[in-house]
Amino acid sequence: MKFAFLVLFLFAAQSVAVYAGSFHKDVKIHWGDGRGKIRDRDGKLLSLSLDKSSGSGFQSNQEFLYGKAEVQMKLVPGNSAGTVTTFYLKSPGTTWDEIDFEFLGNISGHPYTLHTNVYTQGSGEKEQQFHLWFDPTVNFHTYCITWNPQRIIFTVDGIPIREFKNTESMGVPFPKNQPMRLYASLWEAEHWATRGGLEKTDWSKAPFTAFYRNYNVEGCVWANGKSSCPGNSPWFTQKVDFEGQKKMKWAQSKYMIYNYCTDKRRFPRGVPAYSYYYFSSHYIYTCLPSYLFLTFLTKHKDMSSFKIFFFSALLAAVFSASAADFNSDVNVAWGNGRGKILNNGQLLTLTLDKSSGSGFQSKAEYLFGKIDMQIKLVPGNSAGTVTTFYLKSEGSTWDEIDFEFLGNMSGDPYTLHTNVYTQGKGDKEQQFHLWFDPAANFHTYSILWNPQRIIWTVDNTPIREFKNSEPLGVLFPKSKPMRMYASLWNADDWATRGGLVKTDWSKAPFVASYRHIKCDGCVHANGRSSCSSTRPTSNWYTQQMDSTSQARLRWVQKNYMIYNYCTDSKRFPQGIPRECATSA
Repeated sequence: MKFAFLVLFLFAAQSVAVYAGSFHKDVKIHWGDGRGKIRDRDGKLLSLSLDKSSGSGFQSNQEFLYGKAEVQMKLVPGNSAGTVTTFYLKSPGTTWDEIDFEFLGNISGHPYTLHTNVYTQGSGEKEQQFHLWFDPTVNFHTYCITWNPQRIIFTVDGIPIREFKNTESMGVPFPKNQPMRLYASLWEAEHWATRGGLEKTDWSKAPFTAFYRNYNVEGCVWANGKSSCPGNSPWFTQKVDFEGQKKMKWAQSKYMIYNYCTDKRRFPRGVPAYSYYYFSSHYIYTCLPSYLFLTFLTKHKDMSSFKIFFFSALLAAVFSASAADFNSDVNVAWGNGRGKILNNGQLLTLTLDKSSGSGFQSKAEYLFGKIDMQIKLVPGNSAGTVTTFYLKSEGSTWDEIDFEFLGNMSGDPYTLHTNVYTQGKGDKEQQFHLWFDPAANFHTYSILWNPQRIIWTVDNTPIREFKNSEPLGVLFPKSKPMRMYASLWNADDWATRGGLVKTDWSKAPFVASYRHIKCDGCVHANGRSSCSSTRPTSNWYTQQMDSTSQARLRWVQKNYMIYNYCTDSKRFPQGIPRECATSA
């Protein structure tokens, strides 16, 4: 079997013809202040360098609406941790399209991560990642993007590693209207690129250098609003044939380390359906939301009812989101029986009476993660009570990320209080009223904490973002593992109208309910993190706020924010805190 694949690889390498263009006439080095250099008179070799001051990059002189772009690359050797080398297509604007090859560096002796993604109208989140079957720093290897109206194919040395099909008929956007340039760059991303930012760039090894050669783009050149398209070119109708499917299946089974299509934690309501099946004499290899995939199956009348039933049952079995279990994930830490796990671990209630409140904590500690919880708050007159859901480290100089729900008299809204502590110092409060009654039903509250930012969301709507602004001298929680905590307790000395409204103990016991806990994070144990270079990077590691999320955040803060420390000039008479310029 190994010999057969070796024959396939040699055949692919022999049959992929590279028609070298000229970097002199085809591209422009558009940033880097001299760090990008064309190395020879014929324009066949180009190098990009990165040092502590800047990286570098080039772009094609022309835009293309469909095409086949390929280049040979030799990546940064040795300790490349924190560096990212790229080769990609991208359109301009805030609702851009993009097709990515990104090579995430690593410490010496550990493999690069090849990160692929597709963006349409500014929305991506279609990541697939691979390790390679060779050392990409020793010799040049050929990387190719084929983009036509039917599909996008990513190949490495003629081996297809990924296919993204046009499935617009099922409601899935596909990049087809926006012309794109080809870009390449070498830049520093040590805050996320290697082990989620845990491994930093070793600047003593700088300058870092990557090489590009045998650049060629054959495509539909876009100019003056029109396309000059060689529609008879093979790439314009190219598919992944039977042999290509076999090689792609091999690459994905042996070398794929992350696939968004199978990430059930990231898609708790059902992951996209990732399918490889034989249908009407063709292999279909696609990734779709499950309901769209089932719609596709039912539309094709040449499929038997049994096949439709089979695929429906298979999807339901494989992609159903399983509920977390409080019995396995948390300990009821205090309350002398007032905290109770019910319904076989699916529900947890916390109770407060005049003698005591109650609380629970996660069994694991995390150094970065995404924590989701559904909560139904104390109904009626909850004045003086505080219901919480937060992350916190140990010690006198602790780090902490807070959701606190401050109760109120009947008919008046809860106050949702958020804060961030680093090394025991907080004073970063933002408060909100909610656009619903949080005591009537369960609602989902989430904390996303990665090396670049903290995002608080309510029912998937972002309400606050706190960015890592360490370059400005602002502390950010990044080195201390934290547990997840939740509690219900009495704070009638301050919680409601500054302590003017007291707890009405005749309404006790007060009860808050928690369900659907979900902890997706870097588990920290024995001084080590479970997020290693061999584990795929989950989406939350690098998640940021896209344009849609930013618009929703602005809506919440405009209509429901009732206090923001960043605008409290009386509290900060010498000027607002530095991070307020970057954190909403």
